[in-house]
Amino acid sequence: MTGVPASAAGGASGARRAAAGAAAAASTAAPGKVAGTAAARSADGGAPGAGPDASSDGRHAGTGGAAAADEAVPGEDAGLDAQDDGKTPRGAKIAAAAVNQASVWNIANLLTMLRLVLVPAFVALMLADGGYDPAWRSLAWAAFAIAMITDLFDGHLARTYNLVTDFGKIADPIADKAIMGAALICLSALGDLPWWVTGIILGRELGVTLLRFWVIRYGVIPASRGGKLKTLTQGVAVGMYVLALTGWLATLRWWVMAAAVVLTVVTGLDYVKQAIVLRRQGIAERKAALEEKEA
Repeated sequence: MTGVPASAAGGASGARRAAAGAAAAASTAAPGKVAGTAAARSADGGAPGAGPDASSDGRHAGTGGAAAADEAVPGEDAGLDAQDDGKTPRGAKIAAAAVNQASVWNIANLLTMLRLVLVPAFVALMLADGGYDPAWRSLAWAAFAIAMITDLFDGHLARTYNLVTDFGKIADPIADKAIMGAALICLSALGDLPWWVTGIILGRELGVTLLRFWVIRYGVIPASRGGKLKTLTQGVAVGMYVLALTGWLATLRWWVMAAAVVLTVVTGLDYVKQAIVLRRQGIAERKAALEEKEA
């Protein structure tokens, strides 16, 4: 038997072992299962009376089943076809969604969240110990100053580094109005600031917000230089009122607040004018487009 393969020496039993090996290899891959089973059956069918040829046929059949299993890898061809067709694989879409969700936690939004957290902290410090302790008022001023300073940076960072999100668009104006409104109401409640001043400033902010929603279908009212100057003057004036100032500084803060009130009224009227013009232009453009379509 020298030089004769062991599988050939076994005759039919060698063919069966070869076929069993082919079936085991095919079972590891689902698409090759049928090919491996067919190979095993063909080897068993040629086993009676077969010698070396039967063993060789069994080995070839098993190899063919394994090759068929290797050629059909589940999902691989589908993934390649999807890439060739320009479609985004499902895994890539899930990963992109995760990135978009994580982008909410950017530096600009974190600064906005900080301002929202500082609102109740400011109120607590402002009203601590009756609201007239200079030490607590100094701490309240520090919280107010941090909130106003972060307001200068979060919008700039969002626009510069493409960090604009839906959360930021909603939370940023809310945080701005919340800290300013809390300061004005606390000052009026403590008797440091007349209620009519608080009413004018808060009424203007509410009115401008409603105007923006009124004309949003026609366009956006851009922020003017007067509006930015108004915001800066209001912040300085309110900050000076939060501190327990006396003497000429107390007189100075009255004039700064007076300037803030004037800017508040003037810029509010300017927003009303812009809103009316924007709405008229939008209606005229829609009417012209409708007439052109009908023509």
